Amino acid sequence: MQKLLEAAKKNGPLCVGLDTDASYVPESIAKKFSSPAQAVLAYNKAIIERVKAEQCAACFKVQAAYYEAMGLEGMDVYAKTLRAVRDAGFVCISDVKRGDIAASAQAYARAHFAGDFETDIITVNPYMGFETLEPFIEYCKSAGKGIFVLLRTSNPGAADIEQKELKEGGRVLDGVGAQLNKIKAETDSIFAGQECSPVGAVVGCTHQADAAAIRAAYPGIFFLIPGYGAQGGAADICGTLLQKAGGTVNSSRGIICAWKKDAALQEKSAAASLTIDDIADSALRACLAAKTELTSFKEASK
Repeated sequence: MQKLLEAAKKNGPLCVGLDTDASYVPESIAKKFSSPAQAVLAYNKAIIERVKAEQCAACFKVQAAYYEAMGLEGMDVYAKTLRAVRDAGFVCISDVKRGDIAASAQAYARAHFAGDFETDIITVNPYMGFETLEPFIEYCKSAGKGIFVLLRTSNPGAADIEQKELKEGGRVLDGVGAQLNKIKAETDSIFAGQECSPVGAVVGCTHQADAAAIRAAYPGIFFLIPGYGAQGGAADICGTLLQKAGGTVNSSRGIICAWKKDAALQEKSAAASLTIDDIADSALRACLAAKTELTSFKEASK
């Protein structure tokens, strides 16, 4: 997580979400590849290369579901996308939201922190109990990996569980957050000198009322901040959440589908003459704009 914090300071807080559905690739481009999965891989690699050239993002987040949906070939593309991100020198977050017990949790940890699907950081779901986090935390301690624990997610349905009041006071999300602070305290001696815990939290930027209180409650926790861009999350909320230990703000469709709203590409799009380079250039323009906006709001929130 420290590496991600340093990257966010250097390149800005943007996280590029490669939640790449095969339908995002224009048909005129997709037909040039042997399969939809191979078109997705080319799409991803072109965007990674553009971002690398300009160093305009801190990291990439790869949502496993889109690749699983493409079957065995999709999982091969998933592994190659993870490798491309890491080979380009970026921190890679795998959005897998794992959460299971005992041997199953250990297997999930091995699956995502070693082998074909090795990544730097994964998302985890704590709602089967905090014991489910233990195998992942062991990799944080021994192998320099990281996890983002679901805390205050960006979707409207978050109110169904996360916002529920507890009998002893506070909300469910407050109970999760208290455990994250406890884990940080327990691991501080292992990560002495680091500015944030390797156990971070997922905190959406779609809830203005909660932003300042959540940031203040978890000053040493690095945040993965979804909801910015296509989901309607506001940059000023991001600015608040980026204070203290900091965070990285994810934008997926706002970047990888930027070509759909790019005025400079409307004529090519209508003529079905778009190229992979056109799409990657549009994604880069969206990255640069997002970096500028997020950086300005972060500074304004200090």
